[in-house]
Amino acid sequence: MRRKTLKKAVLCAFFLALGLTLPFLTGQIRSVGNMLLPMHIPVFLCGLICGGPWGAAVGFILPLFRSALFGMPPLYPEAVSMAFELAVYAGASGLLYGRVFRRRMGGLYASLIAAMVAGRLVWGAVKALLLGFGGKAFTLQMFVAGAFINALPGIAVQLILIPGVMTALHLVEKKTPIKSANGR
Repeated sequence: MRRKTLKKAVLCAFFLALGLTLPFLTGQIRSVGNMLLPMHIPVFLCGLICGGPWGAAVGFILPLFRSALFGMPPLYPEAVSMAFELAVYAGASGLLYGRVFRRRMGGLYASLIAAMVAGRLVWGAVKALLLGFGGKAFTLQMFVAGAFINALPGIAVQLILIPGVMTALHLVEKKTPIKSANGR
């Protein structure tokens, strides 16, 4: 196994472990613990650091694995729909950030926001399909509440924390820092 592949595999295992344990910490905050979307952060970071395909694999596995180990989120329909959502988050953010936006700060935000929208649309479509097979409705109001309104605290945390972590990693690795829009 090449050194670069081994490094990515180890990082993926780290992000998987972080995604399994982080909900235990945020779950202690009763009022907003689940709204902080604790599994999303390691998945986004995995996609951005390891690349889209690696992140997509971790994103897909994480909610299913967590459901099997701890019973949360419930497998049907939550963990299944989250598996597709998180795979899209990591895959889209990793591909967009690495190939389209060329590792700039504005590009980081653009890739995060585009991945968030795409992931939430996929989550809604999968959840509607799963609930439709069970004879239950998934209304537009349920989608908007679940994808956006209830997720606002988590979205805010992601848009603050993830760029901060990525900037710190670029500085630690002595790479060129992420450039701002004005080129500095």
